[in-house]
Amino acid sequence: MGKFKRVCVFCGSNSGNRQIFSDAALDFAGQLVERKMDLVYGGGSIGLMGLVAQTVYDGGRHVLGVIPTALLSVEISGHAVGEVLIVSDMHERKAEMARRADAFIALPGGYGTMEELLEMITWSQLGIHDKPVGLLNIDGYYDFLLGLFDKGVEEGFIYPSARSIVISADNARELIQKMEEYVPEHEQVAPRRSWDIEGHDHKSW
Repeated sequence: MGKFKRVCVFCGSNSGNRQIFSDAALDFAGQLVERKMDLVYGGGSIGLMGLVAQTVYDGGRHVLGVIPTALLSVEISGHAVGEVLIVSDMHERKAEMARRADAFIALPGGYGTMEELLEMITWSQLGIHDKPVGLLNIDGYYDFLLGLFDKGVEEGFIYPSARSIVISADNARELIQKMEEYVPEHEQVAPRRSWDIEGHDHKSW
C-alpha cells in the first residue's frame, strides 16, 4: 500500500499524437491500483484523463471526478467514471481537488494541465499546502518546462529551495517513490493557518 490515500491527477482531455502517452498513462494508473491509491481528477472520460480514470476504476479503486457545470457536455463523453462532483466554476474545481488529495501529479496535457500544475506549485510555495507535487515527464514532454524553472533559479526569480517543490521522473514507479520520500525544503511565504482558501478551513488541507 502506498503512502498516499488519494492522488489528484492533472492531464489532457486529448490522448496526444503518440501511443507512448497512452501507454504511460495506463502504467501510471496501474501503479495507483497496485499501491491502493484512490483518484481525484478533472471529471472527463476522454483523452488521457478518461484512460487513467477508467483504469483506476476498473482496478477497484475509488474515482472522484470534479467538473464545472459549464464543461459537463465538453469533457464527459459517454458514461461518467466513478463518482462525479459538479461544481460552479474552475476556482471551486481546483479548490475541491486540492482539498481532497494527498498529492498532485501532472501527466502530459495542454494549457489547463499546466495551469493546474503551476497553481499547486504556487500554493505549496505560499504555504497553502505542503503536499508533494509531481511531474510525469513522459519521453521528455516537460523538459522545456523544467528548463524554464531552472532558468528562473539562474536568473533569481525562483529560490533554489522552492525549485525542489517540483518532483519529476520519466516513469510512474520512480515518480511515486520520490514523492513518498519528499520533505519540503522551501520556506513558506505564510503559514498554513494564515490561509482560508475558497471558504475551506485550512485544517482540511
